[in-house]
Amino acid sequence: MSIVKVWEEMVTIPTYPVGKKEKNPLFLEKRVYQGSSGAVYPYPVIESVGKEKEDKQWKALYLENKYLKIMILPELGGRVQMAYDKTNDYHFVYYNQVIKPALVGLAGPWISGGIEFNWPQHHRPGTYEPTDHMYQENEDGSAVIWVGEQDHIGRTRCSTAFVLQPDKAVLEVEARLYNGSNTPRTFLWWANPAVAVGDSYQSIFPPDVHAVMDHGKRDVSTFPIATGTYYKMDYSKGVDISRYKNLPVPTSYMAYHSDYDFMGCYDHEKQAGMLHVANHHLVPGKKQWTWGNGDFGQAWDRNLTDEDGPYIELMTGAFTDNQPDFSWLLPGEEKIFHQNFMPYKELDSVDNASTRAALSLQLEEDEIRMGVYTMGPEKDLSLELKRGSEIIFTQPLSLSPEKSYHSSFPRPAGSEEREFSLVLRNDTEEILSAWKEVDKLRPIPEPAKAAPPAEEIGSTEELFLTGLHLEQYRHATRNPEDYYREGLKRDPGESRCHTALGKREMLRGRFSIAKDHFRQAIKRQTFRNPNPYDGEALFHLGWTLRYLGQDEEAYEKFYKSIWNGPWQGAGYCELARLSCTFGNMEQALLEVDRAIAAGRHNRNALHLKAMILRKSGKKADAVKVLEELEAVDPLNHAAAYERYLLHCSEKDLKSFQTLIRNDQFSYLELALDYLWSAAFNDAIALLTLLTKEKTSAPLPCYYLGYLYEKTENQKDAETWYRLGAEADPSFCFPSRTDSIMILEHVIKSHPSDTKAPY
Repeated sequence: MSIVKVWEEMVTIPTYPVGKKEKNPLFLEKRVYQGSSGAVYPYPVIESVGKEKEDKQWKALYLENKYLKIMILPELGGRVQMAYDKTNDYHFVYYNQVIKPALVGLAGPWISGGIEFNWPQHHRPGTYEPTDHMYQENEDGSAVIWVGEQDHIGRTRCSTAFVLQPDKAVLEVEARLYNGSNTPRTFLWWANPAVAVGDSYQSIFPPDVHAVMDHGKRDVSTFPIATGTYYKMDYSKGVDISRYKNLPVPTSYMAYHSDYDFMGCYDHEKQAGMLHVANHHLVPGKKQWTWGNGDFGQAWDRNLTDEDGPYIELMTGAFTDNQPDFSWLLPGEEKIFHQNFMPYKELDSVDNASTRAALSLQLEEDEIRMGVYTMGPEKDLSLELKRGSEIIFTQPLSLSPEKSYHSSFPRPAGSEEREFSLVLRNDTEEILSAWKEVDKLRPIPEPAKAAPPAEEIGSTEELFLTGLHLEQYRHATRNPEDYYREGLKRDPGESRCHTALGKREMLRGRFSIAKDHFRQAIKRQTFRNPNPYDGEALFHLGWTLRYLGQDEEAYEKFYKSIWNGPWQGAGYCELARLSCTFGNMEQALLEVDRAIAAGRHNRNALHLKAMILRKSGKKADAVKVLEELEAVDPLNHAAAYERYLLHCSEKDLKSFQTLIRNDQFSYLELALDYLWSAAFNDAIALLTLLTKEKTSAPLPCYYLGYLYEKTENQKDAETWYRLGAEADPSFCFPSRTDSIMILEHVIKSHPSDTKAPY
């Protein structure tokens, strides 16, 4: 077995510059972007790009085996910049050999090519930003590159593993999405592999895809032969829109539905293409986007590359099948899924594919043509052509990614397409099968309709669900609160609308108003019995009370919330934090163990348990928990910092600082984990690393003043409050509810400070 090589090196890439980040916040609250909200705060925005390129050094991470060579750029959003098939000298994703940004991204700069990973919304604001990263070799000969990022808007976290096995021509991608905040958050995930196109290019959707839809499902077309008007183009004569040459204008389409795990593309001239394989129950999204091959598209090609020509994006969505189509992450919840990208060759069609093989079954008038490609060395295979249950052709095979297999067989007279199937097996199992999908008479779905105004909706349930939809899809111009408030106008005690409004008021720091909404929701939920079916209002009331400093009552509400299964993980974690605050470490350990039992991948709870064990003197047990946390998230900042606190070694400190990249947002996020557990000195030591020589941005200074005040060290607290007032406010964009709490405290205790109100 060969070994996968993984390494880091600096590469020189011709690069066009971007303008400076705008130091003042841009809220863009009504901006429509990719069908959802284009609000970008608290990210700074870049509003210009340069016209003169120059050579620039970029950090590159590489994976390579005998078949593939992969290059990832962690300083540009962790994108796959190059995916190269060594067996036929073919870049199976578009290799843009210049960094030429255009103002397409949510926060400004965006580049074409490679594979871009879009989360928690499309063309994410971090797509042109550095990421956390590391790489390692595995005992089985494989290697992995990890890339991670904390979203500043929703405070969710993504860690992505890129894996190459020794003897497979497959780039495996595992994504782990986690919500470490205290409220439900929405997300979507689209991986954007770009592929080079020309007149011989074709997108390969599964054979059961008979309809495709536009963004937001606003328009629909038959597929692959369009027969109506789509993107204002007349296709009434019947046009194959799977072919790039037939799309003269910018066009996007997403598969309406498919029960297959694959999609891909093929260049008939180069006889090579790319396949994506993933569990369609978790990764249903299958999409093509093109600028079009007309004058407009060619102008955009020139905007985005100097010499590498046109491309399309062949996109794949997890927990989503459209844009915008967001899903939920509850507090403490993780979602994991896998995607696989691979080259293939010499198959004019693909009727089914897996991470082991691709099959082609073409039924002509007088013959049946068959093809097989395998993603790794496969011996002692058998290819069977079946008519019904009868095997009418069989061929023993041994294959590898270097070359495909092709054969043909006379088609029996009078036979129908539905009779035939192709099966690839070995001595022990069926590897893959393919057949022709002949039922094309299924009805085409209706386009989606916009929600009516709140006053026109019939029931309070529909009002709540419409408001929830607008929140979930991050609607840019409609306010979900209009629907919730209309629901309360009709039924003043409606619990769902009160809970929804309470969360929104809590997040904007209006804690007393939020508290009233949650109490009203609980009052309605308990009007028949004291044990509500849903503990969400109780959980959020607990957090609201914590913000108000009413910890004893918060403890009671969190305990009541965990009577409901969905809130046990998050609720027990907050109970353990409160027990730490009360100084009861033994009780905290019991509660944090319950949180972990409710969700083994709850990073907040694992970090808290390691901290409790360290403070209890059980260092060996703490190390074991940190190992468990690092197995869940190798890029976890809390685990790296806890290792440093356990051992106080320069090596561990350097590892932590390398991982966190001096990123202020990540430092503050981690500091809050310690603050809410009353580990004030740990938070102070952490932020002191960020604020060397007592010069920093305002927010870390104010946090340090607040933390020192919690330790009753008023002298140092005053020093940091003063430094916060004197610090440069450029790029200081507070966005956490926790920051509201701290800044309001500063305003009340230091009325002469003009910076905190600003």
